[in-house]
Amino acid sequence: MRRLTGGRRAGVLAHVTSLPGRFGIGDLGSGAIAFLDWAREAGFSVWQVLPLHPAGSGASPYDARSAFAGNALLLSPEALARDELLGRPAPRGRHDPDRVDFRAAERATERRVSRAWARFRAAPDPALAAAYEAFVADPSERAWLEDWAAYAVLRRHHAGRAWPAWDEDLRSRRPPALRRALGALAAELDLERWTQFLFRRQWLALHEAARERGIEIFGDLPFYVALDSADVWAHQDLFDLDERGRPARVGGVPPDLFSVTGQRWGQPTYRWDRMAQDGFAWWVARVGAELRLFDLLRLDHFRGFSAYWEIDGAHETAERGRWVTGPGRALFEALAAAHGALPLVAEDLGVITADVAHLRDTLGLPGLHVAQFAFGDDAAQHERASHRPHDVVYSGTHDNDTLDGWLAALDATTRQRLLASVPDVAQRGAAAVVEWVYRSPCALAIVPLQDLLGLGSAARMNVPGSADGHWAWRARAELLTPERAASLRAWAVASGRAAAGGTRARC
Repeated sequence: MRRLTGGRRAGVLAHVTSLPGRFGIGDLGSGAIAFLDWAREAGFSVWQVLPLHPAGSGASPYDARSAFAGNALLLSPEALARDELLGRPAPRGRHDPDRVDFRAAERATERRVSRAWARFRAAPDPALAAAYEAFVADPSERAWLEDWAAYAVLRRHHAGRAWPAWDEDLRSRRPPALRRALGALAAELDLERWTQFLFRRQWLALHEAARERGIEIFGDLPFYVALDSADVWAHQDLFDLDERGRPARVGGVPPDLFSVTGQRWGQPTYRWDRMAQDGFAWWVARVGAELRLFDLLRLDHFRGFSAYWEIDGAHETAERGRWVTGPGRALFEALAAAHGALPLVAEDLGVITADVAHLRDTLGLPGLHVAQFAFGDDAAQHERASHRPHDVVYSGTHDNDTLDGWLAALDATTRQRLLASVPDVAQRGAAAVVEWVYRSPCALAIVPLQDLLGLGSAARMNVPGSADGHWAWRARAELLTPERAASLRAWAVASGRAAAGGTRARC
């Protein structure tokens, strides 16, 4: 594994959907480029995003319908127009500048992609056609791409029902039934492949723009995948399912800081014994796909690789469950053998026991510290004395309230502890906590965009254990001002974290 090296750095956490733009949802176009320019001026050399896969229930990127496919809602209409696949794109009519309407974004994306595909088929540009053919023929992409296209098309023809509710022959992937069904849907399969080509093309262009600005992109790999996903449908033997494709056991976490009843995520647990038999081939392919997109990769719920909380599929909460041994070092040895030194970061939050810390440290992985947890009753992992130079420190994560919201809700004891360590928080509020994060000895300090903008709880991204109404926050373009960037750069300079202009940071 590779450690974080190359000096002290600052990063910003902002999902692509949260970026400003003209089309009702943040995308991979000019709004993302403008954000990169602002981030560079603010002294950042790392941009952390949430998972980029097609979001599942409740628009959660951590419950995606594929561990490989890209989220088509992120496609930029402007980039489609530059490729002469659309006319001049008009902004979607009136939309809330502070929130994403995911249903409206989905409808608009489907219309645009269909129009782009029709125009491409009618008069294909030779260079674009060659790039498309290379993508669909690439051995590293072909297997997941075919699984995704088949799943997406068949799900649509089952009125959006989850695959365990499909016709039995298709649910069980019986070859004659699949051939008959997919043979009649060739045009729709092509459209799905085309959509994924467009996503990959636009993402790689944005990634190159980040490199040119000296900014690395930090991705996020969820531990589980959704039951209703192409991956579980295509690899049913690798997941703990019953004979009808329903989860026999599901993942989650016991009661913790986020939820008194724990979190029942609902995704099926892995059959690690079967995965080990082929050298963890599915995981090797999955991590390889992520490394083609990102410079750094956060392993969400890292503790699950050592031991995970398993809940009977019939139980409605996570309070009753058991810890089950995970794949441990064997998985990471397989990943290293396939991909070499890996730029991984362990999300080691929650119930971290000695076995989890041992796995993290023997692998040489950075861990995480969160300022919002550093002053409460369970502060040992997060207080300043525990920060190691190769770790990553956050003001909060996508699961936390914003700093302003957190400060407003503090109990008296936690507030007193905070004031003892950060006395100027009484006058400066969230800004004082951000500076406390910047002054950490950790190599990388990351702050959510909401905290950099001083926003309250209305800008919160997610509430763990609550299913609906999350992930929709967007930043207003008028908040990303040169003056704010200058003040953030001053903090980065004072703490030795300011990015050198135009020089790509290394990890």
